[in-house]
Amino acid sequence: MQMDRAALSAFLKSDFAQVADMFAIDEVAPMSVTVRLLHDERHLRPGGTVSGPAMFALADVAVYLAILAMIGPKALSVTTNCAIDFMRKPAAGVDLICKTRLLKLGRVLAVGDCLIFSDGMEAPVARASLTYSIPPER
Repeated sequence: MQMDRAALSAFLKSDFAQVADMFAIDEVAPMSVTVRLLHDERHLRPGGTVSGPAMFALADVAVYLAILAMIGPKALSVTTNCAIDFMRKPAAGVDLICKTRLLKLGRVLAVGDCLIFSDGMEAPVARASLTYSIPPER
């Protein structure tokens, strides 16, 4: 691993300050991270549930951080594909927790799998699969 929880948090605050306050990194391990979307009214849609775009942001940031944990601070790694299955309504008023694992980490592509849970719920509320392009070394 190239970056631990503290290094990833610092990177998020310095390079993505506009969204860093939305997330907390709970755990970092080889090829996996657990990231939390902190409950906030701005993430809700009519009906009081967390919006799809907020859940996409959580999955996207979690896979990005899992990649950076392994390869170091390469800010130009970008999402090239995403598929999300929304399986059940998230609980109101709680954080969402994204358990992410990298299925493949190559020189130019990484593939990650995410399960998103409402804090306190056993069953996942969403599942996402993302592919990232990693910039070549120069």
